[in-house]
Amino acid sequence: MAEERRDQRGDRDARDAREGAQEVGEPWGRSARAEETEAWEALVATARRTVSDGLVVGTSGNVSVRVGDTVLVTPSGVPYDRLTPDDATGVDLDGRQVLGSLVPTSELPMHLAVYRATDAGAVVHTHAVHATAVSTLVPELPLIHYMAGGLGGPVRIAPYATYGTEELAENMLRALTDRTACLLQNHGTISYGTTLDQAYDRTAQLEWMCRLWLTASSVPGLAPTLLSKEQVAEAGERLRGYGQRG
Repeated sequence: MAEERRDQRGDRDARDAREGAQEVGEPWGRSARAEETEAWEALVATARRTVSDGLVVGTSGNVSVRVGDTVLVTPSGVPYDRLTPDDATGVDLDGRQVLGSLVPTSELPMHLAVYRATDAGAVVHTHAVHATAVSTLVPELPLIHYMAGGLGGPVRIAPYATYGTEELAENMLRALTDRTACLLQNHGTISYGTTLDQAYDRTAQLEWMCRLWLTASSVPGLAPTLLSKEQVAEAGERLRGYGQRG
């Protein structure tokens, strides 16, 4: 009897590990192509990095990458350390699921809005603590550092809207005009890039700038020196040619 209970408990634990999403349905008709399998592995690695680097707690963020007309995206409610190659989840640009059986992230409208409006190859959304704190204090991140130029200019804050809604996606797109990252009021960050690494790096840079401003602003009796928009624009131009060529 005890052995039977252990077997049942083991089956239940295995099932829970695979069914962390809101709902699990039948697998979609086709299997992942080779390039999608490779992209999924990179997506899972990036998603896990958001947790290990403290940008996400639990399953509070999401990551996506575009492969042709398919958007691979983290599923809803599944801890990233439980994701396997068999869990690849993909939708088309209209949001119809074309790959996998796990329900896509609830923030799918934001991800798809970015892909439709830009040349993004990847999108990273987090609830990074310093960035989220800043989103509650100001309408735009003060120009504390020239790296704002690497994101296209002063980082705007999209007005609050309920998560997972088209309203939030619309607010985000306005804040992203001529930018590659923005803050979401009382919510977090979103950034995009041509690659997963670039999207992630922009997210991390944004969180760092928010932490820098909060730190400098916390000194009693002093206020941080800020840069002008012209200075940030000049830095942005120089950053276009930054790094190795080839």
